[in-house]
Amino acid sequence: MRKILLLLLCVPMLVFAKEKRDDSKYLVGAVPEVNGQVLFQQTFAVKNKSKDEIYQVMKAYLGQMMKEENQMKGTKMAMEDSVAGTLVGRFEEWMIFKKKPFVLDRTRFRYLLTVQCSEGKCHMELTQISYYYEEDLDGSNGRTYRAEEWINDANALNKAQTKLLWGSAKFRRKTVDRVEEIFTGARDAFEKPIIEQQRKATELID
Repeated sequence: MRKILLLLLCVPMLVFAKEKRDDSKYLVGAVPEVNGQVLFQQTFAVKNKSKDEIYQVMKAYLGQMMKEENQMKGTKMAMEDSVAGTLVGRFEEWMIFKKKPFVLDRTRFRYLLTVQCSEGKCHMELTQISYYYEEDLDGSNGRTYRAEEWINDANALNKAQTKLLWGSAKFRRKTVDRVEEIFTGARDAFEKPIIEQQRKATELID
């Protein structure tokens, strides 16, 4: 009986430990704003690559993103300008918060991804972020949230800016993680050919 009692006393502690998370990467500055607009951006160097070579790699990368299983009908290429080195993709994809038997919590995640290629350099911007949440099965009666009113520092953090506010927290976390995944994937796209060559060379040696 004593063992059972001790086990019951430990359950709340175990639940608390499981739910406690480190949100430090999602706090102040995790969602940058420029002139009142949420704007994620990165610029990275691509050694020994011309503007056209970078453009072709990034075009293939965006095309690959658009074929991912979470992409929706709203996803499409909005601009392809090889002369200017510009690519613009409009994305609408499922952002999954929780997926279990009989439980599916998700939102439509919409954003604009712009890529500017130049000699030895690539610049990316992710803007016009919004979410369409709590829709009916037929896609109606959902509610739209703009990033500027939902996941920015002013609306997603407490007054002390030490905690995420309940409700928008999951949107902010998932968005920061997804943007990081997209930017990392873009940089990795230039490494894959090298890795593939190394793999083939190893196979020949073996």
